[in-house]
Amino acid sequence: MPSSRPPRPPTVIQGIAGSPGVAVGPVVVLGDLRATFSHRQIKGDEVEAELARVALAVEIAKASLVEVGERVAQGPLGESRAILDAYLAMLGDPFLHEKVERLIRKDRLCAEWAVVSASDEVTRLFGSGHNEDAYIQERKHDVVFVCDRLVRALAGTEPTLSLTEPAVVVARDVSPADTAAMGEMPVLAFVTERGSRTSHTAIMARALEIPAVVGVESPLLGELRTGDQVVVDGFRGVIVVNPTPLIIEDALARAKRHSAFSQGLRGGGRDRPTMTACGELVRIDANIELPEEVSVAIEAGAQGIGLYRTEFLYVNRNVPPTEEEQYAVFQRVVEQMDGRPVTLRTFDVGGDKFASAFALPPEMNPALGLRAVRLALRVPDVFLAHLKAMVRAAAHGDVRIMIPMVTSLEEVRQVKRLLLQAESELGYQGPRIRVGMMVEVPAAAVIADVFAREVDFFSIGTNDLVQYALAVDRTSRKLATLASPFDPAIVRLIDNVVRAGAARNIPVALCGAMAQDPLGAVLLVGLGLRCLSMGAGAVPEIKETLSRVTVAECERLAQGALEADTAEAVEELLAGELAGRLLDILTGSVE
Repeated sequence: MPSSRPPRPPTVIQGIAGSPGVAVGPVVVLGDLRATFSHRQIKGDEVEAELARVALAVEIAKASLVEVGERVAQGPLGESRAILDAYLAMLGDPFLHEKVERLIRKDRLCAEWAVVSASDEVTRLFGSGHNEDAYIQERKHDVVFVCDRLVRALAGTEPTLSLTEPAVVVARDVSPADTAAMGEMPVLAFVTERGSRTSHTAIMARALEIPAVVGVESPLLGELRTGDQVVVDGFRGVIVVNPTPLIIEDALARAKRHSAFSQGLRGGGRDRPTMTACGELVRIDANIELPEEVSVAIEAGAQGIGLYRTEFLYVNRNVPPTEEEQYAVFQRVVEQMDGRPVTLRTFDVGGDKFASAFALPPEMNPALGLRAVRLALRVPDVFLAHLKAMVRAAAHGDVRIMIPMVTSLEEVRQVKRLLLQAESELGYQGPRIRVGMMVEVPAAAVIADVFAREVDFFSIGTNDLVQYALAVDRTSRKLATLASPFDPAIVRLIDNVVRAGAARNIPVALCGAMAQDPLGAVLLVGLGLRCLSMGAGAVPEIKETLSRVTVAECERLAQGALEADTAEAVEELLAGELAGRLLDILTGSVE
């Protein structure tokens, strides 16, 4: 039903680009999709009955998720079924059930109230604050989604959303299970208040090829009403409310052109190597967090996995995963890549990436505290099992191991000693496993020449490098304009690392967000990088970008960037030279 409010001028709302594409249509605003219930105290003789209700609800919730999984198994979300499988496992998590039982037995809460209270307790373990790491926000959402599924089963309710006409779904949040169910409806786009580009909902939206803008914190989102007309731009993370006819016409044309452009890139460039206009090869890999993203990376044309974040194995559980559990996951990823290289990053837990499997003390400044390799070396038994799982996976393909947040040579040497111990205890006889390090701390970038004597490769992580070098919290929206990878300090640090790698003849890759920016990719090639790793969705565009430039042009622009004095000057230099040739890629059109 069209909105009855008088016409208003166009309004632009900024969010995060969750899934590429452009959509135009009316809004359907969803209320809170979480189940409602009464907060009821129970009597002592009701305790066992409430516990039995929980046990039955777990089975009902599992059956519901299995049904959704079976519906999507043969469609575009087939590989994303693993997300639903993870939720199935979480429904049986003893850590959660112990809390629920305690709240029912000791606090005499009804089953629904106990589940929600247990959910609140678990999510509080992840920390709090508006500037949390996107990864941690997503893990907290996972707990909430699973517990909500359980409350729905207890209450006997399911969402009643049923779209019969094409519409843009606007909600505070949408669980992956609900996203999967909506995949069969005429959803034009998703807009959510919560979420990030790496959230499960965004991943599933990309699998469905539905545009999405997530993480919209603007109060203007709350003013949207069902029937309002909007343009959703999943490239830039922008929503235009009350667009003019001219804006709508342009958006529809862009949507059509992008569809043709994207299909052309995928159809013609998936399996061909990335090559500059002058014939120089550049390796394009994908960053992944979950095993189900492997197929998306392959489909996009990635030549390997340049960064596999393994810390997801340690969250939502009160004990670390066993060696066998980790090996099963790593083996699956390596076998799916079918000989393509897979770089497994050892767990980056701690700081703002909380995992209840580790008893970490609170810290005044967690970003500078016990995290990543520092934490791993404090728990050698846990870390050894982690490394053993990786060594075993190396028997199934090309596996490299990468150490995060390195600041000292001794950290590298300790990890290498533990790796040798893992290989010895396993009797490993396979090919030598290459060991590299993330360069994401300024100290490591400054003395990269020293580290180059100890490792087999570097991978520059620009997200944290920007944060630490520029003293800007990378999760702060207010400071986002300051956190630029084009800052002269960052450009020079990257240049230093590349030169150090070249001097020792070791490969240097870059796996930060800078790699998936077309202008950034050109600059990086000019600085000497020949391996870039990025989100799978950006792979086709970056492959096409680099095919249009020569190495000589890239090097000339890189030299200019090294001489520039501001981030704005670097971006203006790149845009001024390249905008004409890359306009279609930068705007998503083919004109």
